[in-house]
Amino acid sequence: MHGFRGVIQLVIALTMMACLPALSQNTGVVQSDILLLDPDRLFTETQLGQRINRDYLAKREKLIAQNDKIAAELEAEELSLTEKRAGLSPEEFRELADAFDVKVQEIRRDSERAVRELERSRDRAPVTFMRIVEPVLVQLMRESGGAVILDVRSVLLRADVVDITSVAIRRVDAEIGNGLPVQQDDAPQEIEPEN
Repeated sequence: MHGFRGVIQLVIALTMMACLPALSQNTGVVQSDILLLDPDRLFTETQLGQRINRDYLAKREKLIAQNDKIAAELEAEELSLTEKRAGLSPEEFRELADAFDVKVQEIRRDSERAVRELERSRDRAPVTFMRIVEPVLVQLMRESGGAVILDVRSVLLRADVVDITSVAIRRVDAEIGNGLPVQQDDAPQEIEPEN
């Protein structure tokens, strides 16, 4: 009786193993029609994704420093204008004050435009990243015999053996590294105060 139960357990174990995706002997890639990928991990853990994030943060810090410098310059100019007020006629002061107001409005518009551009570049970063790494993912899909790669965030139930994220991270690092040079058109525009 115990021998029969052992045979049944062995058959069940073999059946369950047959249902699991197989590991390719030559590539180390899971063999499955359906593969899962965590795009957030792929972005944050690859050299390329980290470089894109560092570039964004550096541009952001530069823009903040630039805006702080401009704000200090405008504050000094406003103080100087206030000090000159006593020696000017009301008309002369009004003319200088209006010119200063126009200048401040232009700088504010330029600053807001630069911030919007920077945020747009941040929003485009994951799409740009996926375009760059797509050939690596396509190759992994071919090696695995996969028909589709699904975003792990949209899958309700899954078996960890079909998640190729760790393999994809290693492959992207090996084949792409930190990627291409920074695109100049993605850099925030310099905002210079007018004198």
